[in-house]
Amino acid sequence: MQITLDEGYQFGLGVFETIAVEKGDPVLLSWHLERLNLSLRALGIVRSVTSDDVLEYLKGQDAEHHALKIMVSGQNVVFTLRPNHYVQEQYERGFRLAFSHVYRNETSPLVCHKTMNYGDCILEKRRASSLGADELIFKNSRGELCEGTISNLFFVKNGEILTPPVSCGLLPGILRRFVLKHFQAKEVILHEEDTAQMDECFVTNSLMGIMPVHSFQDKIFTDRAVTGQCMKEYREYLRVNTPG
Repeated sequence: MQITLDEGYQFGLGVFETIAVEKGDPVLLSWHLERLNLSLRALGIVRSVTSDDVLEYLKGQDAEHHALKIMVSGQNVVFTLRPNHYVQEQYERGFRLAFSHVYRNETSPLVCHKTMNYGDCILEKRRASSLGADELIFKNSRGELCEGTISNLFFVKNGEILTPPVSCGLLPGILRRFVLKHFQAKEVILHEEDTAQMDECFVTNSLMGIMPVHSFQDKIFTDRAVTGQCMKEYREYLRVNTPG
């Protein structure tokens, strides 16, 4: 495959999507393509990706439990496929979270798009293991909680699901959208000191789905009642909508 060195590969002006593929079916494909194509227009890139493009690429592929990545720039569209690396042991143990020392720029026009300007996330994700963490959480310039390096952040307090609003400077994730739609989560501005008052915590992305959080800094979460129900309903959604 030959890549054209356009503004995507020279300056990061391109977008990508990572889509879970279960039993050959791309999960929540229409939402992924909606976000991808909206972001392309926001960057002034005059092209789009359709569901037919995706299904044609997946035809004949062995994609039982995989991750499809679509990368699009002004003159390039690239599809890749790899195994989904999340395993049951991680869900049983739960993620360990810590704060990043990098701040999200909530004023950036790129922060709410999944662009190829992804260096902060990759470098901080790599640093997480050196801190004994699975994921690092960004705050913005105002000290408000935003998101993880590769995930959206949720808390549960008194049975209510809470998550930071997009205005704090975060990517509106596809699984975040699923949770907001199916569980009536509430968008609220949260600060570091609020975490100690929370009953449960979980993070989401398209490949992990809904991941319980064991700890966030010094806070240990022992309750998973609401998180477990969300996980159960999402698994049921996958069972019904990805029959294979």
